[in-house]
Amino acid sequence: MQKIKSLMTRQGLKSPQDSVHDLSPVENFRLPSKEEQRDFREQAIDPEAEQEIINSIEEVYFSNDSLDIVKYELEKLPPVLSLQEIEEYRDKLKRQQAAVSKKVADLILEKQPSYVKELERVTSLQTSLQLAAVICSNGRRHLSTAKEGFTEASLGLLANQRKRQLLIGLLKSLRTIKTLQRTDVRLSEMLEEEDYPGAIQLCLECQKAASTFKHYSCISDLNSKLQDTLEQIEEQLDVALSKICKNFDFAHYTKVQQAYRLLGKTQTAMDQLHMHFTQAIHNTVFQVVLGYVELCAGNTDTKFQKLPYKDLCMHITSDSYIPCLTDLCKALWEVMLSYFCTMQWHEKNDQEEPQAASDSISANEENNFDRSYVKKKLEHGLTRIWQDVQLKVKTYLLGTDMSNFKYDDFIVVLDIISRLMQVGEEFCGSKSEVLQESIRKQSVNYFKNYHRTRLEELRMFLENETWELCPVKSSFSIIQLHEFKCLNQSRSPSMSPSKQASATDSATMSLFDQYISEGNPFEIQSSMKEDETEDVLTSNGYESDELEKSAYQEYDSDSDVPEELKRDYVDEQTGDAPSKSVSRETLRSRKRSDYSLNKMNAPILTNTTLNVIRLVGKYMQMMTILKPIAFDVIHCMSQLFDYYLYAVYTFFGRNDAYESTGLGLSSSRLRTTLNRIQESLIDLEVSGENAGSLAPSEERKEKVPSPHLSQLVVLTSSNTLYGLSQRVVATESLVFLAEQFESLQTHLDSVMPSAKKPFLQQFYSQTVSTASELRKPIYWIVAAKAIDYEQLLVLMANVKWDVKEIMSQHNVYVDALLKEFEQFNKKLAELSKHVRIPLPVSNILWEHCIRLANRTLVEGYANVKKCSNEGRALMQLDYQQFLMKLEKLTDIRPIPDKEFVETYIKAYYLTENDMERWIKEHREYSTKQLTNLVNVCLGSHINKKARQKLLAAIDDMDRPKR
Repeated sequence: MQKIKSLMTRQGLKSPQDSVHDLSPVENFRLPSKEEQRDFREQAIDPEAEQEIINSIEEVYFSNDSLDIVKYELEKLPPVLSLQEIEEYRDKLKRQQAAVSKKVADLILEKQPSYVKELERVTSLQTSLQLAAVICSNGRRHLSTAKEGFTEASLGLLANQRKRQLLIGLLKSLRTIKTLQRTDVRLSEMLEEEDYPGAIQLCLECQKAASTFKHYSCISDLNSKLQDTLEQIEEQLDVALSKICKNFDFAHYTKVQQAYRLLGKTQTAMDQLHMHFTQAIHNTVFQVVLGYVELCAGNTDTKFQKLPYKDLCMHITSDSYIPCLTDLCKALWEVMLSYFCTMQWHEKNDQEEPQAASDSISANEENNFDRSYVKKKLEHGLTRIWQDVQLKVKTYLLGTDMSNFKYDDFIVVLDIISRLMQVGEEFCGSKSEVLQESIRKQSVNYFKNYHRTRLEELRMFLENETWELCPVKSSFSIIQLHEFKCLNQSRSPSMSPSKQASATDSATMSLFDQYISEGNPFEIQSSMKEDETEDVLTSNGYESDELEKSAYQEYDSDSDVPEELKRDYVDEQTGDAPSKSVSRETLRSRKRSDYSLNKMNAPILTNTTLNVIRLVGKYMQMMTILKPIAFDVIHCMSQLFDYYLYAVYTFFGRNDAYESTGLGLSSSRLRTTLNRIQESLIDLEVSGENAGSLAPSEERKEKVPSPHLSQLVVLTSSNTLYGLSQRVVATESLVFLAEQFESLQTHLDSVMPSAKKPFLQQFYSQTVSTASELRKPIYWIVAAKAIDYEQLLVLMANVKWDVKEIMSQHNVYVDALLKEFEQFNKKLAELSKHVRIPLPVSNILWEHCIRLANRTLVEGYANVKKCSNEGRALMQLDYQQFLMKLEKLTDIRPIPDKEFVETYIKAYYLTENDMERWIKEHREYSTKQLTNLVNVCLGSHINKKARQKLLAAIDDMDRPKR
């Protein structure tokens, strides 16, 4: 009954008996009628209705409290009783009782299988307990039999044997413990022998053995001692690992790696190794610089040791700068070479390890992970170590002001840094931006100061230049100068030819492969300079050590020229009429052959020209090594050329009187170039007297005072054709310099940044190409003074041109003019014995002289007051005689301005209308010449009215000019 109650409790129900007992005694004896029972059954059939009935039962019936149900129901009765209500309430309680009874019956039926199963388990347990009781009874019986069958003596023997076995094991343990206590001596010996793997293996075995006997009290002290020993081994192992950074030893590093592998700290070892490399770089550079600083200081003061590295670099003197930099790079090379060898060791080890199969898959995975970690760490360390090297060298580079270094010393610095950057590129593929930027700063600073000094030096050279020919060999080429060796040899500018063969052989090898066993790529610097100087002496044929003066002492004399060639040249230039047996074509061919021979002779240049060429070579050396400042260098190179061109023009070509002739002696391009040079490069405010009193501004720092011609150069003597030899040497040396710049254009273009290439193209198109154009204004001055044109006008004024009959004899002024040309020809020939006059120069001189003579003739004809037709014919006769004789003196064809004279003479015969048209078409004649032509024609075939008309036309043409 209790179980039923508990089930009803879980289902939220109360016992129906309890409910029944709560009913009044009268109701207990009242049985439901058949109709009521049928109603109950009908209602019970519906589960929902049944559940509603159960839910309608009051909560008090389900409580566990001892409640008096009868009393509870009686108390609920109203004061006034109604039989019908009581019966209805009774029926309700019955329905609730029936529903609860039915629910209880259903639950009993539902749990019936579980009850049966549990009953079976109880029966099975009872059977098992009975079997156990039987086994226990049998065991007790057998034990009693065994006790009776054995004696106490037999059991004593067994106990003693067991004790014996235990004591034997104890003896073995004690002996092992004794051995363990003595291992520290052997460990110390192994560490002294640097047998780190063996020491660690022994220590680990001892620790394993000690753990076996940890139940002994003495083992606890031994364990701590072994642990201390292992830590000591790790410390010594770390010291041994640090030694790898400066001097890699294959066997030593193998032992260290095996030791770390036994410890299971391969990754830790790699982390420690990178830390040691970083520390090695710092300590190495500090010790190298400190050594030089203390050496220069000359005392053992310890204050330098406390200075940071950056401040220490500032105490390096200029004399010890390059040796210290070299040793610094050597030491850093050793560190990087050790790292390179470390990587090679791991690559080789990774290739060998997979061949040895591991016993455990997990061990294989762990080894693979370690190898992968080490590989990534080493690859990452390349960039990190090179970055540290760059920063240390950068600090050293920027710690000293190199603006006052000698050029050769600065080139050595550039060469060392260039080689270091090559090391960096081979080490980790880096472009060394840090080094490039630092050396670029120093180079720009140095180069500005160097270029300023060289410009001042060039001005001094130009002001002291006597413009004498510098005797060089006919085979002279700028490639022979050691400054230009970098153009045709793929090596560093400071490498000597004796080193070139080995450099060529090792060109395909990296520096690390080349110097992995011995040597250092920075050791070559010490022996370079001597070889370089000897190379210059032999390749250029100097007989003097004064290289900086650019003086060639070996003179390429006329003995190299055959005598007959000399005679042909001299005879040809005398101006004498050739013999009748020599035709004019033969004469021309001989002249052409002479000029062709002259072209093959030595180039015309001065000491100053050679100095400029050497400077260009030095600039190109710096530009080749340090391409980031290529534009600055090329810009300074262009200033050298600009200043030389401007000086030549200022000395020999500037003459405002001849510029006003309107003959176009200076092209617009040349004038533009000269104006640009004057504005950008020439300091016009500085004069010889107040140069020191003017405060230089930033803009004027970039400018140079205009040079002055040396007082030793005389340009006013007619005997020297007004300094023609100096003019030829100056002008042709400029042309030669321009040709050398032209030959360098391809190389300059290859190193010029793309954004700056228009500057280079403009420099060549507007400056270099104008050098030859200076010939016209410079040689025009000689041509204008070499012939006495004023005397020609006087002689022409004395001629009577209004003759009445045609003359067969030319006038005297023609012979006088031809005699002037013959004298000019002789002087030119005499001058050519000392200074070679190239064919273009000779042609320009003759062209200028002929052009001036023709214009003088027209001016003379324009001065005629009266002239007849026969007089005009006489003019033509005179001019034809002049042309015939002139053609024997010169090869120039056609004769310059020939039509200018002939057209003017023939214009006399034009009619009025033709004359007017002719005047409008020929604007090359002056107003005076045209006016005189009209006035002379008056009375012959032009009347006064026509004269007025023509003069008006001339005035209209002249008005825009005014």
